[in-house]
Amino acid sequence: MIEVAALARRQERLDELARKLEGRKGKLVPIKTDVSKEEDILNAFRWIDEHLGPVHILINSAGTLHEGYLSDGDDKWWNQILLVNVLGLSIATREAIKSMRAYGVDGHIIHINSIGGHRIPNVQGLNFYPASKHAVTALAETLRRELNFLNLRIKVTVCNSKRYTYFSRRF
Repeated sequence: MIEVAALARRQERLDELARKLEGRKGKLVPIKTDVSKEEDILNAFRWIDEHLGPVHILINSAGTLHEGYLSDGDDKWWNQILLVNVLGLSIATREAIKSMRAYGVDGHIIHINSIGGHRIPNVQGLNFYPASKHAVTALAETLRRELNFLNLRIKVTVCNSKRYTYFSRRF
């Protein structure tokens, strides 16, 4: 049976997802995690290792933005964007690779990115968001090369979100 650990900071979203998937093959294991907090991520991966075993696939899909202009910027929001979109993704990726290596798993890392990670949209008020999403693209390519150099068979994929969300409506 496939077991999927779903990490999110809002318990109600996790519960809703679990309800939608009831009766389907496999099992969803909801783990409340704020990806802007390293300790939350580390605790989640420890729990996964102890209760579910090795990570085979990691899908990083968390993202945030705060509308506003760079010229009027608030470093509190800039930090939050970087914590969620870049650092949280990087920490989760690191922990997944540690698990894969420890168990000899040829896994897959998938970063759900944004069109804003491949070009700068002609949309005002995005401030740090496109920079953070370009960082995701650069990190994925850097990781791909690193894993190749280390002769690890862990795949890395970056894909744009096809969901119609608040983010995609802006582009």
